[in-house]
Amino acid sequence: MKNQSLAKRGWLSGRSLVIGGPFLWLLLFFFVPFVLVVKISFADLRLGIPPYTDLVTFKDGVAHIAIYLTHYAQLFADSLYFEAYLSSLKIAGISTLLCLLLGYPMAYYIARSNPATRNLLMMGVMLPFWTSFLIRVYAWIGILKNNGLLNNALMSIGLIHQPIALYHTNTAVYIGMVYSYLPFLVMPLYAHLVKMDFTLLEAAYDLGARPWKTFVHVTLPLSKNGIIAGCLLVFIPAVGEYVIPELLGGANTLMIGRVMWDEFFSNSDWPMASAVTCAMVLLLLVPMMLFQYFQMQQVEQRR
Repeated sequence: MKNQSLAKRGWLSGRSLVIGGPFLWLLLFFFVPFVLVVKISFADLRLGIPPYTDLVTFKDGVAHIAIYLTHYAQLFADSLYFEAYLSSLKIAGISTLLCLLLGYPMAYYIARSNPATRNLLMMGVMLPFWTSFLIRVYAWIGILKNNGLLNNALMSIGLIHQPIALYHTNTAVYIGMVYSYLPFLVMPLYAHLVKMDFTLLEAAYDLGARPWKTFVHVTLPLSKNGIIAGCLLVFIPAVGEYVIPELLGGANTLMIGRVMWDEFFSNSDWPMASAVTCAMVLLLLVPMMLFQYFQMQQVEQRR
């Protein structure tokens, strides 16, 4: 009777089980680890294993709570962290814009292709994922070095007479970012464009609209959600990227991912690294929550 009662309430329905699986996964592998990181960020550094103090200690039957805010205060006091955040936002923003400028024409062309060609083109977009991310970034080292494939090819055809300094520069970081994250923008944008009613474009042409005006007033608004989804999928991981700036960037390429790595492994300062991580997550979550709130407000106004 109890199981039947739970089933009637929807607790054991197939829909609840299907939805509960991903939520359980996120709870175990995202929320719980993040709670541990938050806990460590309020601890203090110490020599030992683990290299941080406990928030709650028991002595003589009394619980002592020790919460340290010094690491969060240091985030505002030390200009290194502020500059790292700004640099990460700048590099991620420019990379996202470049991905959008390159990815939109690609997604639009694939969506307008015939189904057979469309499938082949989408497989070409997803093909890089068949290779390890680290190997793909390493491959760009051989391409961008002074004696790499790109400089040798340009000098062989006479376009340049001396190598262009690309390796260990911000330009190399942007190239690596765009190459690595471009598929994340193309795929959600393609999913929206392929569902678009192209008869609307024909109607606009029949009414005398020029192609550019049709794109601005018809195609672009209809693909707005795909643009936002793709940009978020690129921008969020790009902010905390570590591998690309470490392998392709120079000493002046300052990103928050490299700062966190140095704090964790070079300085062994887990509380400081955790505070940097929590601040980065808040930096990304707050704009996303505000955007989601305004989106819900627009949906309610339309109703």
